[in-house]
Amino acid sequence: MITPKDKELLAKKGISESQIARQLSCFVKGFPYLRLNAAASAEKGILVPDAEAQKVYLAAWEEYIKEDKTIVKFVPASGAASRMFKDLFEFLGAEYDKPTTAFEQDFFAQVAYFAFYEDLNAICLKNEKQDIPALIASGNYKAVVANLLNEAGLNYGSLPKGLLKFHKYKDGARTPMEEHLAEGALYASGKAEKANVHFTVSSEHRALFEELTAQKAKVYSEKYNVEYHISFSEQKPNTDTIAADMENKPFRSEDGKLLFRPGGHGALIENLNDLVADILFIKNIDNVVPDNLKEDTILYKKLIAGVLVKLQAQAFEYLELLDSGKYTAEQIREIIRFVQKKLFCKNPETKDLEDVDLVLYLKNKLNRPMRVCGMVKNVGEPGGGPFLAYNPDGTISLQILESSQIDMNNLKSKEMFEEGTHFNPVDLVCAVRDYKGHKFDLTKFVDPATGFISYKSKNGKDLKALELPGLWNGAMSDWNTVFVEVPLSTFNPVKTVNDLLRPQHQNNE
Repeated sequence: MITPKDKELLAKKGISESQIARQLSCFVKGFPYLRLNAAASAEKGILVPDAEAQKVYLAAWEEYIKEDKTIVKFVPASGAASRMFKDLFEFLGAEYDKPTTAFEQDFFAQVAYFAFYEDLNAICLKNEKQDIPALIASGNYKAVVANLLNEAGLNYGSLPKGLLKFHKYKDGARTPMEEHLAEGALYASGKAEKANVHFTVSSEHRALFEELTAQKAKVYSEKYNVEYHISFSEQKPNTDTIAADMENKPFRSEDGKLLFRPGGHGALIENLNDLVADILFIKNIDNVVPDNLKEDTILYKKLIAGVLVKLQAQAFEYLELLDSGKYTAEQIREIIRFVQKKLFCKNPETKDLEDVDLVLYLKNKLNRPMRVCGMVKNVGEPGGGPFLAYNPDGTISLQILESSQIDMNNLKSKEMFEEGTHFNPVDLVCAVRDYKGHKFDLTKFVDPATGFISYKSKNGKDLKALELPGLWNGAMSDWNTVFVEVPLSTFNPVKTVNDLLRPQHQNNE
């Protein structure tokens, strides 16, 4: 099955034959659905801090950043923006020439409101010898779209979202990358006024990101009075997964070469693991707003970070107590209550454990990476949500699950999914050191049984693609997880280009 040429390719990528065998077995066996206990809600597993509690958590964060701690803002930024322009690509290929769908009509009616309008107008003048109003007046709508998407124009159809102009300001337009630099200064700069921001990027676009950084870092450093440490990494070749044909055998291209595909955002647990930090903020590249709307974002980032550091401090205190061996039965009961009520990790078998086993169990559950995740009220957006789910060891804990991980043929599971009150906006703060100050090996806390299989095609041939456990799903399955309700105003993703026309992305300063 594996040829000498295959072995050369595997060696180059750093992938073993045993990895290939495991991945192919996943195509055969599939992945089990996760067993649900309940949908998380404000009544069950999601904290909704009142005004007094908010003050406590905010103060905890302000106190924490007075210490000599390393805080890093981690932004997955490698996704291409092609899906943002799906409707416009379809318009370019359509038989009609005038905007027909509501989407197309909205785009042209409000084209002047996009932050990239001036750039687009200039490239139209250069390539078509007419500006946008003139092209529209003459019915040449497709020339406007072609100059936006194609390589001879702005090439927005092939660039990553992080490099597109999203927001207008008096002194120019900003990309999502720049908005994340601004955010990093406002809530993640720490005691030394250093803003550490890390972007994961694709190799083909890395030079463009570095070029923009070289142009803009000094501007934002002076604006926010911080020293930036901006770094980049790429998804590792050894996290690529093999594609399979419909018979679950390795898919080969026409020249006989094995086909590998990126392992999805779950592969980024390796990049996250390489960072040296005490606290990591994680947020998607396209979930940004202009400065005039950043107040809620900053406030709630600090608040969920405050929840994290308070919980971590208590967990560390309990771990040191357990290490000392000098604890009472009441103190053990107190630790059990903390694990169950504050970390939302329940073990139906706790009452049956002998003293030594109980202490070992508590140590294992306390001494894990910890994350606090913001959750917004469900407004019908596609994607994952918060649940209480059973773990391989029989415990029940909070998990972020995708719909594909839930058995919709199970009436109870389907009901829990449909009754979910909250949605995952990818708003995480993570603590990645243990109580002795050592960095956790995050790869040891992944649940390998939580991957995804999707169906694709290559040169007209059907194939199966394997995605690794998602970064905030199975890749963090064995972390201590806490959910906090955050307002919908902190969740402003850009899935289509017309989302940039929403009030949240129009700067009214």
